[in-house]
Amino acid sequence: MPEITWEDPYCGEGSACFRLGTDPEGNAYIAIAGAEDTYLTDTREALRTMILDIKAGKADHLL
Repeated sequence: MPEITWEDPYCGEGSACFRLGTDPEGNAYIAIAGAEDTYLTDTREALRTMILDIKAGKADHLL
């Protein structure tokens, strides 16, 4: 298993908490808090792009 440094969970009111993490090789990880052994992984650049797109409103239709 990679050496992942997890951030504090991001929690919505009454919903699951998500955690973001990174490793020394430049990979990024997303997991549900408490289930960090099951994660989605991609590059840090891909995570950065996703976060910027969400902030820009490109996922607002999912709300």
